[in-house]
Amino acid sequence: MLTLALVESQDTEETITYTQCTDGYEWDPVRQQCKDIDECDIVPDACKGGMKCVNHYGGYLCLPKTAQIIVNNEQPQLETPAAEAASGAATGGVAASSMATSGVVPGGGFVASAAAVAGPEVQTGRNNFVIRRNPADPQRIPSNPSHRIQCAAGYEQSDHNVCQDIDECTAGTHNCRADQVCINLRGSFACHCPPGYQKRGEQCVDIDECSVPPYCHQRCVNTPGSFYCQCNPGFQLAANNYTCVDINECDASNQCAQQCYNILGSFICQCNQGYELSSDRLNCEDIDECRTSNYLCQYQCVNEPGKFTCMCPQGYQVVRGRTCQDINECETANECREDEMCWNYHGGFRCYPRNPCQDPYILTSENRCVCPVSNAMCRELPQSIVYKYMSIRSDRTVPSDIFQIQATTIYANTINTFRIKSGNENGEFYLRQTSPVSAMLVLVKSLTGPREYIVDLEMLTVNSIGTFRTSSVLRLTIIVGPFAF
Repeated sequence: MLTLALVESQDTEETITYTQCTDGYEWDPVRQQCKDIDECDIVPDACKGGMKCVNHYGGYLCLPKTAQIIVNNEQPQLETPAAEAASGAATGGVAASSMATSGVVPGGGFVASAAAVAGPEVQTGRNNFVIRRNPADPQRIPSNPSHRIQCAAGYEQSDHNVCQDIDECTAGTHNCRADQVCINLRGSFACHCPPGYQKRGEQCVDIDECSVPPYCHQRCVNTPGSFYCQCNPGFQLAANNYTCVDINECDASNQCAQQCYNILGSFICQCNQGYELSSDRLNCEDIDECRTSNYLCQYQCVNEPGKFTCMCPQGYQVVRGRTCQDINECETANECREDEMCWNYHGGFRCYPRNPCQDPYILTSENRCVCPVSNAMCRELPQSIVYKYMSIRSDRTVPSDIFQIQATTIYANTINTFRIKSGNENGEFYLRQTSPVSAMLVLVKSLTGPREYIVDLEMLTVNSIGTFRTSSVLRLTIIVGPFAF
C-alpha cells in the first residue's frame, strides 16, 4: 500500500495583498495570488526506483507506474500503515496521517463514494484521493472509467476522471470586450487591457507614455498602445531605439562641394582658397580676384578657377608672381647682324650699327667718331661725335635727371658751355650745367612710349683770350618704353 500525502491548496479566488507564499507555491502576478509549483516539471528525476511523479498541491507524489488516482467524497475508513508511510517518504512523497478531510476536491466538486470503486488494494488519502493498484495487470490503466465525477464551475472531467481547468479564452466562452485581452485563470478567467492601455471604467484607454518622461532622448511620439522615439534633424536613433546619436553628414551623405566639417547635429561647408560659399551654403563659387582689386598685378590679371595669374606684355617676364621685369633680349636671343650691336630697352631691343660714323667722320674707338683736322670739311663741324643710348620708362615723373654729360679732355684757361643742339623741338628736355666740365640733362615733360628721341648735346670749348674754339657732340638716343615698368 502507498501512502498519499496531500496539502490543502492555497488557490483561492480572493485577491491577496502579499507576495510571500508557503513552500510548494509561488506568487502569480497576473492572478495576484499564490499558485502551485509543478515539481514534476521543474525537478529533474524527482522520483527514483521506476516510480512516476504526480504533482499535487504544495508538493508531489512518487507512485508506482501501475497506480490509478480516483477521487472519493466519502469519509475514508482505512488507516495508513506506518510502514507504507515510511515507504512513501523514501520515494520522495510526503507522508501524512489517515485523518480524513472533507470530500471537496480542488474547484469545489464532489465525487462518487469509495464503495463504488472496484479493484483490489484500494486506499483513500486524507484529501479523498483513492489510489488503486491492479497487480494482475500492472500496465493497464482504464481509459474510460465507469464512474463519472462532478466538477465545479470552470472545470471539466478529463479522460482520466480528474477535474481539469477549462480554458475559456481558448474555447471562446469568455465575455471580454473586443478591446480587452482574455487571461485564463484556474477555474475562471480575467479580462485585462492589452499592453499600452489602462482600464478606465469599463473601457481600455491608451496610456500616453510621452507624458511621463523620460521615455525618449529627444522627441517622443505616442501611438495607440505604444510609442516610439524620434530624433531632431542631424541625429539618428541608436540601437536601443531611445538614445539619439549625431549623424556625421560628412561621411554619410556629404553634400558639400569642397570641404565638409561635421558639428553636433549638423555640418558646415567651407571652400578652398580662391572660392566662396554660394547662397545655398553647399556649393562653392570662384572668386574673381581680378575684379576685387586693380593692384594685384603690375600689368594684367587673369582670373582662373580658384586663383588668378598675372601676365606681362611681350618683352617682359613675371617675377614674384605679380610684377613684370624687362627681358634683356641682347643676353638671350636677338636678330642683330654681325656689323650691328644689340641695345636692350624696356620692353624690347634694337640693333644699331657698330660703326655709326658718317663721312667725313672716322671711328676711333667704340661709338666715337672724329673728324680729322686735315680734312677741310671738318673746319665747320664738331670735332667729335660720341654715340650713346639710353632707355626710360613711359610716363616717368618729371622733372627728372636722366643723363649727365662730362668733358673727357680738360684744357687750361678754357671755358666750357653746354647746350641742346637738336632734338628738343617740343621742349621735353633741359640741360643744366652742374660744373665747368659737366652738365645734367633733365626731363621736364612726361614722355609716353613707345618712342625714340635723338638729342644732340654739344659742349663748346673756348680759351680765355678767344684764340681757340672747338666743340664736341654727344648724340644721345633715348628710347621710351611702352609701359611705366
